[in-house]
Amino acid sequence: MKGERIILGIDPGTTIMGFGLIKVENKKMSFIQMNELQLSKYSDHYKKLKLIFERTIELIDNYHPDEIAIEAPFFGKNVQSMLKLGRAQGVAMAAGLSREIPITEYLPKKIKMAITGNGNASKEQVAKMLQSQLNIGKLPKNLDATDGLAAAVCHFYNSGKTEIGKSYTGWDAFVKQNEKRIIK
Repeated sequence: MKGERIILGIDPGTTIMGFGLIKVENKKMSFIQMNELQLSKYSDHYKKLKLIFERTIELIDNYHPDEIAIEAPFFGKNVQSMLKLGRAQGVAMAAGLSREIPITEYLPKKIKMAITGNGNASKEQVAKMLQSQLNIGKLPKNLDATDGLAAAVCHFYNSGKTEIGKSYTGWDAFVKQNEKRIIK
């Protein structure tokens, strides 16, 4: 593992996609930026997916992350919401895979546990802990950006551990790990 790397964290969503970037140097992390992509003003779901893909590519091209950490969708009762969230995640993953950037998925509870020590922590608790850990001045109004940043920080804390979640290093790895799910 090289001495310096950049991790892009993504909290996918079809209303707001949160993202954050950290730099890791000599086993220490520092804050680069966090923001969100507002999608609520668009009614066309396919337009939203296109914008998620384009913004993720833009982040990759501007910051050259070495790794991407993405929040995995949690299982809910609303199947349509799950489908839309899964598509948003898939589009963000496809952007990273198209640039051959390794991607790791983390469950929301795992991210919260890594940041706060409590898998049931609130978004506010996660945001406050990140603010303290990374010396962030003012927190954003919406906490989707801090959720994306939390995925990146979770990945930093879990780097080097043998079981960190589902990882994909490219299309071939993705297909191989998911071939049982692929309908032939």
